[in-house]
Amino acid sequence: FQYLKRFDQGYNLDTFCYEAHSVEGNPAECLQQFLLHCGIVDPSWSELRNFTWFLNVQLRDCEASVFCNPDFVQDTLQGF
Repeated sequence: FQYLKRFDQGYNLDTFCYEAHSVEGNPAECLQQFLLHCGIVDPSWSELRNFTWFLNVQLRDCEASVFCNPDFVQDTLQGF
């Protein structure tokens, strides 16, 4: 949710890193972001769950990768 919210607001996501147990927004705002970005017009709860699970895994792997660390890559992969 935090990544999607910042993406919509035009923030540079290359420097953002999720902090465990941090809470932003409310459940309705969170659901609205997922519905907006999941790519399915009328998703089921299962489809939303799969979308959030996949997005979470990808973002966690991205944060853990040295190749996505802005301190390591400097400005060579801007926007990657």
